[in-house]
Amino acid sequence: MRLLLCLCLSLPIAGLTADHSILIAQDKPAPLPDKRPEVEAMTKKLLTHASKKGAEDIDAIGVVDQLVQEFEKCGPKDRQLVVKSLSRCFEERRLEKAGEPPNNKLYMACAVALSTMGPESAPELQKWIGHKELKKDVALQQRLILSLGKTRDKDALKALQDLMFHKDNVIVAAAAEALGNYEDLEIEARKKLFESLLKVLMSQKGMTDAEPNSPALRERYDVIGAPIITTLQKLSRHNERNPDEWQRWWNKNKSKNWDKGTD
Repeated sequence: MRLLLCLCLSLPIAGLTADHSILIAQDKPAPLPDKRPEVEAMTKKLLTHASKKGAEDIDAIGVVDQLVQEFEKCGPKDRQLVVKSLSRCFEERRLEKAGEPPNNKLYMACAVALSTMGPESAPELQKWIGHKELKKDVALQQRLILSLGKTRDKDALKALQDLMFHKDNVIVAAAAEALGNYEDLEIEARKKLFESLLKVLMSQKGMTDAEPNSPALRERYDVIGAPIITTLQKLSRHNERNPDEWQRWWNKNKSKNWDKGTD
């Protein structure tokens, strides 16, 4: 009798334990399939098209689009393969004709695709920013910088901040815009980034005000000022356009918790 009673009492507990195990298993996402032959086939197809000196770039771009759609379903090995394959496309040189814009459609497509593949893509994007073979293509450099920002990779912050001192105005503007993607950093990191951008803005404004007849200084300020101010707004959650007002706001609020409101 006692044995039967013990068996009866144990049944609900055993059932509960089994059900609980099922729930735990359901809470864990299934690992993504990895090292899939179809992904390898797509990357090989991409590189084959890319190697044809531009003759098959339209076909290559079609494969790039497919890889973007496939990336979220990839395991870690396949993700690395996709990123590396897209990066390798920048190694394929294209003929440049005098007086014509660069034949960079495939490069641009790869740069845009890599913007959606962070953080894995961040090191590859950094590799091509300022690369000796591609640095003359300003439009591509802008796109690479913007794509790096979209990865929101914290290890890319220094590279983007260093670009704020680049000699080319459009590169600085692109870096300032890219840094606006870091608006969700923890508050102390946001403050440090905000302060560094404000210093660049105020320094350029000071030089421009000191030499009002310098077209070069005025042009630089006009190009970099707007994207810096937009990023300051994102980092601080405060709406301001005038640089002098930004400096006053910073002096007053740099020690406050911006996420709880400021003056």
